[in-house]
Amino acid sequence: MPLSNLLNDFIDDIREPGVLWQIGVILLCVLLGWGLARLLRGPFVRRASHASVLQVGVESFARVLTPLLITLLLAGGRFFLAKIQHVNLLRLALPVFGSLALIRFGFYLARRLFARRGPVSGAVLMFEKIFALLVWLGVALYIVGLWPDIFDFLEHTTLPLGHNKVSLEAILQAGASVAVLLVLALWAGSALEERLMHVQGLHSSVRVVMARMSRAVLIVVAVLASLSLVGIDLTVLSVFGGALGVGLGLGLQKIASNYVSGFVILLERSLTIGDMIAVDKYYGKITQINTRYTVLQGLDGVESVIPNEMLVSGAVQNYSLSSRQLRIATQLTVAYDTNLTSLLPLLEAAAGTVERVLADPAPAATLAKFGADGFELDVGFWIEDPENGRGGVISDVNKLIWGVLQAQHVTLPFPTREVRVTDARVAAVLAGTATPAVPETTPDAAPRPLNSD
Repeated sequence: MPLSNLLNDFIDDIREPGVLWQIGVILLCVLLGWGLARLLRGPFVRRASHASVLQVGVESFARVLTPLLITLLLAGGRFFLAKIQHVNLLRLALPVFGSLALIRFGFYLARRLFARRGPVSGAVLMFEKIFALLVWLGVALYIVGLWPDIFDFLEHTTLPLGHNKVSLEAILQAGASVAVLLVLALWAGSALEERLMHVQGLHSSVRVVMARMSRAVLIVVAVLASLSLVGIDLTVLSVFGGALGVGLGLGLQKIASNYVSGFVILLERSLTIGDMIAVDKYYGKITQINTRYTVLQGLDGVESVIPNEMLVSGAVQNYSLSSRQLRIATQLTVAYDTNLTSLLPLLEAAAGTVERVLADPAPAATLAKFGADGFELDVGFWIEDPENGRGGVISDVNKLIWGVLQAQHVTLPFPTREVRVTDARVAAVLAGTATPAVPETTPDAAPRPLNSD
C-alpha cells in the first residue's frame, strides 16, 4: 500500500471510533516500554556497580532501550489489531519511534567511540545534529510517500566509472554498508579493549597488545566484509598491497618502524604504563603506550609524545623496571676542623626522619674526598616513589642537614682567593696612593723607530 494513500486513510480513520483503540495501544506501548526499560536496566546496573566502565555502558544504552522496546511493542500491537480494524495510526507511529531508537543508538555509538574518556567535543555534537536531521528527513519522506520516487531516481541515475556504469543507489548502499560495518567494528573493538584493560590476571602490556590487535583484526574483517557486500573482487587488493609495499619502502618506513616498535615494547615488557623513564632530554612517567607513540608525562605536567622507534633504538633509563627504589644524594663541604666521627651519624639520622626516605636501605653519609676548602661529604638515601620527583625530598633532607650543622656549630667554608701584585707601581695605583704616569709628547716629535739598527 503506498504510504500517501495510507496517510489519506488515516485522515479518514480519524472520524471513526476505531482510532481510539489505536491511540490506546500507542499509550499502552509507551508505558509498557518505559516500564520494561527501567525493569531491565535495574539488575544490570546493580550487577555492574563494581565496574565503572560497564556501569557507564549500561546506563548509556538504557536511553536506546526505551524507544526500542516501544517500537517492538507497537509492531506487535499493529499485528494483532490489524486483524479486526485499520491500523493506519500505528503504521505512522512505528517509523517515528523507530527513528527515535535509531537516533539514540547513533548517539550511543558516537559517544562510545569518540568521547569515552572525556567531555563530548563539538565535532561529535555536530555529527549528532546532522545524523538526527538526516534520520528525521528520511522519516518525513517516508511518511509523505516520496520514497518510491527517490529510489527509482537513484536506481536509474548512473555514473561512469572506468568502463562500467554504476547507479547512485549502488554507490550509496556501498558507502552505507562500509560505514555501518566500520562503526560496528570500532564499537566492538572499544568494548573489547575496555573489557581487557580491566582484567587483573593479565600484565598491562599483554592487555594493551591484545586490545590493539583485536581492534585491528575487527577493522580488517569489517573492511573485507563490506567490500564483499558491495561486490568488489578481493583480488584487486593484491595491487593495493604492492603499492603499499612500495610506499613503505619509500616514504612510510618511519611510520611502519614506529608501529613495529610499539608492538615490540608491549610484547617484551621492557616499558610499562606507570614506569618512570628518561630518554634523550625527556624524563617522566609513562601514561600511554600506543602502537605508534608513547606519552610521557613530566613532573611539571607537560606531556611529551615520544615515537616508539626512539624507545627501541636509543638508550632508555628505566627507574622502575625491576625495582622502584632510587638512590638520591646531596653533597656538602665542611671545614677541616670538623669532628666527622660525631657528625656523620647525625646526618644519617636526620635524613632518615624524612617521610619519603626508606629505612632499608638506610641513609649513608660518607667522606667523598679532601677538597680544596674542606671535607667533601656525600649524604645518600633511597626512595621508592620516583614518580613524585626528587626535588621535594632533597629539599627536606637539606633543611634537616642545615639544622644539624647549626646545632653542632659546624662551619661551611666558602672558597677564598688571594691576589698578589708584584709590581710596586701597579700596586700603588691599585691601592690609590699614586696616579698613573702619562707619557709626554710634543707635536714636532718624530716617531721613534722600532729598531735602533
